[in-house]
Order: sequence, then C-alpha cells, then structure tokens
Amino acid sequence: MSEKGYDELKILYGKIDGLIAKFNKIKSDYEELRSLNKVLESKLVEGEKKIEELEIKNERFRLSGALLGEGENAGEAKRKINELVREIDKCVALLNR
Repeated sequence: MSEKGYDELKILYGKIDGLIAKFNKIKSDYEELRSLNKVLESKLVEGEKKIEELEIKNERFRLSGALLGEGENAGEAKRKINELVREIDKCVALLNR
C-alpha cells in the first residue's frame, strides 16, 4: 500500500474514533435523560396524588363547615348528603339481589 493509502486509512480511523466517541457521549446523555425522566415521572405521580388528597381534604372542610351552618355551603352539604344517600341505596339494592 502506498503512503497516500496509509494517510487516508489514518484519516478514516480518526473519523471512526471520533464517531465512536460522539456515539458514546450521546448514549451516556441518553441514559442520564432516561434516568431523569423516571425521577420526574415519579415526582409527577406523587404531585398528582398530593393534589388529589388535598382536594379531598378541601371538600371535607367545606362540607364540615356547611354542616356546622357556616357560609354558603349549607346547600351544597345537603346536596352531597343526598348524593351519598342515593349511592348507599344503590349499594343496598345491589346487595339484596
């Protein structure tokens, strides 16, 4: 092989080494991003659960205030109680089948 062929081969090997290095860097970045994505997804789920818990607590506070006759939630409390009674009646009807 001529010297020109060796030079071209060295250049080609250099480019291949560069591509392998870039590939490994991208692969490493990808794994880091996947890990971060999993962490963020779990935080999102935790946040959604927390929001749901707080909404339930808020509803309970509003209903308890309404049952005590506080504020404008008295009508809502009656509506909610009626809704719960209807659900209980449905459950009892299903149990009696």
